[in-house]
Order: sequence, then C-alpha cells, then structure tokens
Amino acid sequence: MNQAQFDKVRSQDGFIAALDQSGGSTPKALRLYGIPESDYSGDAEMFDKVHEMRCRIMTSPSFGGDRILGAILFEMTMDREVEGKPTPEYLWSVKNVAPFLKTDKGLADEKNGAQVMKPFPDLGDLLDRGVAKGIFGTKMRSVIKLANESGVKAVVDQQFEVAQQIIAKGLVPIIEPEIDIHSPEKAQAEEILRRELLAGLDALSADQKVMFKLTLPEQAGFYKPCQDHPNMVRVVALSGGYSREEANARLSQNPGMVASFSRALTEGLSAQQSEAEFDKTLDQSIQSIFDASRT
Repeated sequence: MNQAQFDKVRSQDGFIAALDQSGGSTPKALRLYGIPESDYSGDAEMFDKVHEMRCRIMTSPSFGGDRILGAILFEMTMDREVEGKPTPEYLWSVKNVAPFLKTDKGLADEKNGAQVMKPFPDLGDLLDRGVAKGIFGTKMRSVIKLANESGVKAVVDQQFEVAQQIIAKGLVPIIEPEIDIHSPEKAQAEEILRRELLAGLDALSADQKVMFKLTLPEQAGFYKPCQDHPNMVRVVALSGGYSREEANARLSQNPGMVASFSRALTEGLSAQQSEAEFDKTLDQSIQSIFDASRT
C-alpha cells in the first residue's frame, strides 16, 4: 500500500471523483455530455469517446489533488493512457490523485428486494494487474431497493467477503451497497444496512481497512458510527440520481462524509464547450462538491 496515498485519502479535505461508467451506463453519460449514439458505432468507438471525455476531465487545470483525493476508474480506463502515461500513473504523478479501480461486473437479478453483484471469477487477475499499475483501492457496487433483512444481509455479506480478497492484495476496498433513492422503504433499509455494516466492520482484524460508499441518508449524521469505527478509512457518499445541488445539500448535513459523485460531478459539461468554458464549468462543479465535503 502507498502510505502517502493512504494518508491523503484518510485525512485530507477533498472528495473522490467517480469516472467509472461501464458498458451499461456509458451511452447515457455520453448523451449527457452532448454525444448522441449516432456519433459512434459499436463498443470500441463508444469507449474511445468516453475515454476522450475522461481525459478532458483529468487533464483540465481544474482537476487536481488540491481538491480531489482520488478517482475511480473503469478497467479499460486503467489500461489506457493519459498524455502518454498509464492512467493510474498520470493521476498520481501528475495530479496527486489516488487511483481506484471499479472491480465488479454488474448486478445480479433482484432477490429479496436487493441485487448482489454478479460473480467475477477473474477478480484475482484483475487485482494483480491493478497492483502492477499502481492502483490504490477498488470499488464494487450492489443495490438495495427494499428494507428486506435477507436481501440487505446478502449484499453486505458478499461485499465483505470480496473485500477480504482485495485487502489480501494490499488494496483498500470501497464497499458500495447503494440504497435506491426512490425506495419506498429507504429510511428503514438504512437502519438494517447500518446494523449489518457495523457487524461487518467488527469482524475485521485490526489491520484490515475499508471504505464505504453510501447513499446519502434520510437522517443527518446517520452513518457516524461507521465513520468513527477504527477499521474505517473514509465514508464517501454517492449522488445516486440526486441533482448536484440536492446531493451537495444533503452531503453538507453529514459532517465527515465526503463526496464520490459521478453524474453530479460531470453535470453541465459538454463536448461542444470551448476549453475555457469546460474548465470554468468543471471548476465550479469541483468547488461546490469540495465545499459540501468539508462540512
């Protein structure tokens, strides 16, 4: 583990930029950026387009380690280059931003009001490649839709089981059991989730460190017991479909939590903007999320 990256992620002011849209969410991300599906043909061209968008964000003067702690990368982004350097190396050596890797392969079908992660049998090989490329940590996402004890427990148990494999490789896992913001049982699901997450933390050995990426809760400060746990590096918040304005407002009510926004970060950016317009828009976005993360 890179100690300088660990210290930065754990204690510095800032937030984590989520740049990890994968196959299913990429067309929507490109559409919002002003690139319709008629502008590319097939997956290869689509991923070229989204890499250009990510490069534009990462190389912007507005994007740097003064306000950004880390960036979560899609596997293909990790394997590509930015300005002639492997993406993880560019992020750390040029921007002072710790690189994270999205490791999951998407969601299984809903069962008991939740979606666990699909199996990912090649995880070991992916983690080894990540370590070789200088990746600091990982991220993996499940989804909870209802306050169902069995469903929530299945999500958390799987997350911690996989986290053990990631920790064994010397990486810091971000456990992400997202609660759907449209759930009719959101607050009740949060109660169950917090209990299961604390049980998972209590079962770790003293040297096993994790992060959580959680939906912004209905009750301010709800996840403080997780934040205060000795095995916790940092609790970060996902925007989950909230607008940037609402996500920032909710985040500012949760002291100690910092953002890990994806769509809310890129809101307002467009392929048609001049470099000056793009940088100004990104700078304002980063500053607003940074400010909300400092409360």
